[in-house]
Amino acid sequence: MTQADKNFIDTCKQILEHGYSSEGTNVRTRWEDGSEANYISVIGVTNKYDLEKEFPMITLRNNTNTVKRAIDELLWIWQKKSNNINELNSHIWDQWADENGSIGKAYGYQMQRKYDFKTKSGIKNIDQVDYVLYLLKNDPSSRRIMTNIFNFEDLKDMNLEPCAYGTQWLVKEGKLHLILNQRSQDMLAANGWNTMQYAALVHMFAQCTGLKVGTLTHNIGDCHIYDRHIPLIEKLIIAEPMDVTPQLIIHNDTKNFYDFKVEDFEIVGYDYNKNINLGKIPVAI
Repeated sequence: MTQADKNFIDTCKQILEHGYSSEGTNVRTRWEDGSEANYISVIGVTNKYDLEKEFPMITLRNNTNTVKRAIDELLWIWQKKSNNINELNSHIWDQWADENGSIGKAYGYQMQRKYDFKTKSGIKNIDQVDYVLYLLKNDPSSRRIMTNIFNFEDLKDMNLEPCAYGTQWLVKEGKLHLILNQRSQDMLAANGWNTMQYAALVHMFAQCTGLKVGTLTHNIGDCHIYDRHIPLIEKLIIAEPMDVTPQLIIHNDTKNFYDFKVEDFEIVGYDYNKNINLGKIPVAI
């Protein structure tokens, strides 16, 4: 069992056994047929992963191809700094895009916004990604290496407010640690996705700054399971996990974050339970 398996199972059990129901609260989310997408949730979940030990992949279901799509979305936001789905190699954002492919002033749009940041050589007008990389290289002991894309000024112009909205980066004894803050998470559709993509980002930033990978701490405000997902979740948490230790290999020794490509990434040492087939998972929007 991987740490990702354990965290997933423990969190799902906590939700199923102790979660709050959204029934009767006039939820925003809907299923494709227009009916309310209700859910059960718990508040304030923290899951931790030791990235030096293993890459966080759930083995209860097949994530062989999912990991590449997750990294592609991560690069779309952090590297391309794009808010246009035409620059993304999957269709996960299609429902939020306008006729031009834009998701509004969300995600990548916020990452490309430049600010006047204090540096050791004076004020630099750069974006949040470049500021993180600058501080990791020039002031790694700082406790102020952070990003935030929940920009209140622009919320009205976002087709979807950010779920994973903030990061804090910390360097301890030559290892790079990341705290990821997320306001809301759909356990079935997004939990493994988010942990894989941000774990990959730690690997990329560590390589670019000459550090080793440390831990990923994932803080989730509202952690939930949708009503139509409950039978699928119940099927997963009793499934047999695999005794494996996945590792991420990057076939690109670049020190420039903007040189990474999706095809540079390979997972070794991974396997999954081949007896589990969830079929098409309904998505609440």
